[in-house]
Amino acid sequence: MILLHNALLRRIILFLILCTHLFADNKYPIIFVHGFMGWGPDEMAGYKYWGGKNDIINYLKEQGFEVYTASVGPVSSNWDRAVELFYQIKGGQVDYGQDHAKTFGLIQKPEAKNFPGLYPDWDQSHPIHIIGHSMGGQTARMLQYLLESVFYLEEEKEQPEESTLLGYVHTGWITSITTISTPHNGTTLSDIITKGIPFLQDVMGVAAVVGNDFYDFDLQQWGFEKRGEETWAAYFRRMREHKAWGTRNMCAWDISLEGARTLNTLAPVSSNIYYFSYATSNTRLDSASGFHVPHKSMNLILRANARIMGRKKAYWMDGTATDSTWYENDGIVNTISQLGPTTGTDGEDHIVAYKAGELLLPGQWYHIKTYNLDHKAFIGHGLKGDEKINEMLALFKDQCNMLQSLPEKE
Repeated sequence: MILLHNALLRRIILFLILCTHLFADNKYPIIFVHGFMGWGPDEMAGYKYWGGKNDIINYLKEQGFEVYTASVGPVSSNWDRAVELFYQIKGGQVDYGQDHAKTFGLIQKPEAKNFPGLYPDWDQSHPIHIIGHSMGGQTARMLQYLLESVFYLEEEKEQPEESTLLGYVHTGWITSITTISTPHNGTTLSDIITKGIPFLQDVMGVAAVVGNDFYDFDLQQWGFEKRGEETWAAYFRRMREHKAWGTRNMCAWDISLEGARTLNTLAPVSSNIYYFSYATSNTRLDSASGFHVPHKSMNLILRANARIMGRKKAYWMDGTATDSTWYENDGIVNTISQLGPTTGTDGEDHIVAYKAGELLLPGQWYHIKTYNLDHKAFIGHGLKGDEKINEMLALFKDQCNMLQSLPEKE
């Protein structure tokens, strides 16, 4: 009887230890990654990408979270952005990889891109959460792919890259990825973006207000930098005419349907990462035409985009086309594309609706909610009134709380 009692006691103790580990909160840092045409915390004269006039990052710090803001190339490819993100977090000289640099004619290690590190302790024992808005969500997934792969200098795969990132496998470095309004499957607006509509309407207007020194395209890998007394308009024009736009190593390819399909094939869900998605929609179905039109609350700048996307078909390289389920959008990204990756050639990622209080599992996507907001409003741009601003801040606080409620890694 005593032996039986001791055995039962040991099992109870073991069970309690396992439960304690399983439900132990983590305090892992949270890294925020901006999207296409985004900017860092020290640019745009204090107007924040994350929050506009209301600093989301500072608010979260005041709530006790360890959060950091990355600043990666606003028009660069997801590969280049993910490499920059790695070195910004870990610290060190950016290295895009010898093979990648040779393929696209890049400067492999631009001197201007050497970082002290937002979180130098980052490794398997000290993982991070990533929250990405728009293309920033794709960049987070590309970083996952780069971390979990080894890249070689030749087809024989005998000599790996010498890069700290690309030459080694780094599993378990990311605990979760949260995406907001991300074009997981691309956007039917991508070809319009290459023609410069969002550039001209968004960035040039802001730059005219804040001056020439407050925005950088961060394209040093292409040998492209701002010249002395060059005006911002001239700098912008030179960037738009750069040869990089004729390659697949720029944002226009990555946010296209086919570019997104490529990423979805390379980076399916990882079995040890939790995935969450927030979507935005700010159009309504026009019953007379069968198309989607902008909601009256949509930012005026985005309405022309929304009307085009609300009736447009786009095509993959195999000739298949989007259908009417792609009409709903937030002015930049089709809502259906924001739920999670579904177009990889090896099949869809598993996406389920999030239910509060349920046990969360890694290796699948939880779609939390679709909000009636345009592409910018979710992160605070154009929000008016204390109630809406407080709702936005509370939403980010709730997400950070949920991330830190995930179990600690073994």
